[in-house]
Amino acid sequence: MPRAVLPALAAALLGLAGCAGDRTGSVIVPAAVTVPPEAPRTTTARERGSDADHAKLVAAFGGEYRAPATLRLLTEVTDKLVKAGERPDQTYAVTLLDSPVVNAFALPNGRLYATRGLVALAADTSEMAAVLAHEIAHVTLAHANARTELELRAQLVSKVVADVLNDPATGMQLQSQSRFALAKFSREQEFEADAAGVKTLARAGYDPFGAARFLTALNRTSALKSGGGQAEPDMLATHPATGERIALVTRAARLIGAPGLGADDRARYLAAVDGIAYGDNPAEGAVRGRRFIHPGLGIAFEVPDAFSIENTRNAVLGTTNEGSRRLLFDQVEAKDGQELGDVLKATWNDAIETNSVETRPIGGHPAAVALSRGKDWTFRLAAIRVGDATFRMIMAAKGAVDPDPAFRRWTASLSAVTPEEARSLRPLRIEVVTAESAAADELARRMAVPDKALERFLVLNGLERGASLKIGERYKIVSE
Repeated sequence: MPRAVLPALAAALLGLAGCAGDRTGSVIVPAAVTVPPEAPRTTTARERGSDADHAKLVAAFGGEYRAPATLRLLTEVTDKLVKAGERPDQTYAVTLLDSPVVNAFALPNGRLYATRGLVALAADTSEMAAVLAHEIAHVTLAHANARTELELRAQLVSKVVADVLNDPATGMQLQSQSRFALAKFSREQEFEADAAGVKTLARAGYDPFGAARFLTALNRTSALKSGGGQAEPDMLATHPATGERIALVTRAARLIGAPGLGADDRARYLAAVDGIAYGDNPAEGAVRGRRFIHPGLGIAFEVPDAFSIENTRNAVLGTTNEGSRRLLFDQVEAKDGQELGDVLKATWNDAIETNSVETRPIGGHPAAVALSRGKDWTFRLAAIRVGDATFRMIMAAKGAVDPDPAFRRWTASLSAVTPEEARSLRPLRIEVVTAESAAADELARRMAVPDKALERFLVLNGLERGASLKIGERYKIVSE
């Protein structure tokens, strides 16, 4: 969570279980970029745009992550995929982003981006190659240009009907229809890129089943974050459900041949990712167990038992395993002299109960608390002024149950970060270790994660529950 964040509304809190922030796919960014001099190129590429545009894009994902061995591997894999693809003349450059989210995307000019969170999740070279092949397919198939043309055509038709023909109602209806058409078009593009990516993967000599394995790991990671719940399908989602994509790439791989035909190059991949950062950048706040610490903001808190929390770009989000209670911590804008009770009303979508606003200090800071009851959830809210900044702490309970007791324990834990605590806060890292036993739980006990250590160990290494380790083999763990 950076210093400045956007207000997060009730919908964000209720939508925690179905957050799509970790979906891998193509994010179309309308900006021309350039390859920085220090980044390796697959070939001597032509000038790709302005340094300023590239810098803005990289900054949006935490900056460029410096890991020479990892970047070298990604670049070599990209070279191999391009030579085996439909456009061996196309030039590409890879940038590794300092973000814990699992994401990858491509620009039409051949710029490929992957986050360190995605690199940490992939279990071998063929899985990473599957992601890069998918993004290369988006460029080769000119998906960004096709989508832009469709959007412009839909906008033009709607405007002509509304303005020229003086029929605003029909214009609005056409706009609504175009949204569904664009969503369907985007999902079809994802399927097309998946299918093309698997073919390129196989032609380059990699295991074509790597795509299915990576998407399965992505699905399992999302389930861990949502407490095991599954999100309701979104008709306007630009990406198909991950399960649909897994089925498609599995079928595509089977058409090529049986498992084991291509190389997974696992040993080399593990060597390349050994030591990369995992999870939050402590400078933007970090989760340690049930405690959130932000040295830059100078604040920390601890969530009640049964909650697991995640530090996202705009907020700290938390949920219980069954999803019946959720919480949110974020920073909001407040006008000079604005009462904190008014801040709550101005930044909350639902109605706040009359006479529920109460002014009381939290952690020695001025604060206002209130109660809000929605159709299916009951909320406790607080706005707290710490120096010049204003923060919200929100807890939701499903149904009519007031979450006030747990809410009070949570808000009472708000405190200043001590200098010693700030100095001791170091980034977690991927460490590659050798299994000395077949028992997965032995290595899982070494995982420096807040919860579900065994499940996270299995996902990081592409293992199913109940799997036995191979003595002498190398596996990824998370360490301090």
